Amino acid sequence: MTTQQDHTEALKVTPLHALHVELGAKMVPFAGYDMPVQYKDGVLAEHLHTRAAAGLFDVSHMGQAWIGGPDFEAVARALEALVPGDLLGLAPGAIRYTLLLNDEGGIRDDLMVTRPVEPERANALFVIVNAACKERDFAHIAANLAPGITLKPVTDRALLALQGPKAEEVLTRFAPDAPSLDFMHARVIEVAGIPCYVSRSGYTGEDGFEISLPEKDAMALTRKLLAEPEVKPIGLGARDSLRLEAGLCLYGHDIDETTTPIEAGLGWTIGKRRREEANFPGAKIILDQIANGAGRKRVGLLPEGKAPAREGTEIVDKSGGKIGTITSGGYGPTVGGPIAMGYVDTAEAKTGTEVELMVRGKGRPARIVAMPFIAKRFHRTEKK
Repeated sequence: MTTQQDHTEALKVTPLHALHVELGAKMVPFAGYDMPVQYKDGVLAEHLHTRAAAGLFDVSHMGQAWIGGPDFEAVARALEALVPGDLLGLAPGAIRYTLLLNDEGGIRDDLMVTRPVEPERANALFVIVNAACKERDFAHIAANLAPGITLKPVTDRALLALQGPKAEEVLTRFAPDAPSLDFMHARVIEVAGIPCYVSRSGYTGEDGFEISLPEKDAMALTRKLLAEPEVKPIGLGARDSLRLEAGLCLYGHDIDETTTPIEAGLGWTIGKRRREEANFPGAKIILDQIANGAGRKRVGLLPEGKAPAREGTEIVDKSGGKIGTITSGGYGPTVGGPIAMGYVDTAEAKTGTEVELMVRGKGRPARIVAMPFIAKRFHRTEKK
């Protein structure tokens, strides 16, 4: 018989696990790790605090890796053989959100790819992948890279996300250079005297930073950040509601190997040059969908009433015919009511279309709406 203690011991832990327990977090299994789903204040308070001030997330479970080779062009083209993003066109210090595809154009994972600005990393790319997919992703990438190109997983670093409208103000106290970092850019910055790989990015729709740092320094820096009056620890529960309000996909739910970028509304990730070259996995299928449309489309949904409609809920038209399925749904604290996203037949995907959501065998009114559900507040430097 397996006990709860045995189950917990079988899970991996992040370098901040002891701190989560100390702070009274409710811990749950997630992607093979024992992770905090919420702290004492609860999901609602954590969500609203992140929108109003600054929330600190432990995302050390995610996969970090370097891809290197003889020169940048060789490295970029090697990874481009697996993703549809334009990596060759990345400026030093810039980040690209892209997708790892299968041969049918389905999404194996979504990932962030950075071209380092540091000269010693001139022939490399830094990638961050989802926790639940990282071993599979790294094995797939390593097995399909061109000769002379190597992937090296990073196993000795933690990853923090500081998110919210006060994130810059807080981080600047420890890293005066932080304000000069633009959205979707990254570089090495000293934070409280610790050399960190800092990106201006995140998963909440707010301004914020992700901080990759040596795991030996993670506890000390986390305590310093949490000691600031604007900062509170945030768990997986609020992370999910924050990203849902921002209309951001969760891998394994809103996107997976049966979903193409065009169906998911992620066609913008496919660069013009990549479309012309048509040399990424599933290119024929994806380019056909760009030209002729896909059979289904990811949409936002606003249910009437107060009860949320959860993942797996059927979406039907006014005559009762099934037209789709919800992939993410819940209460949107900033919106002040239930929100959801899912896939519907393209013919039914127009904003404003009235539908019904089948909850416990009963249809509940809803309508298709544009996403995101809240205005995104990413930081962008004005170009002169």
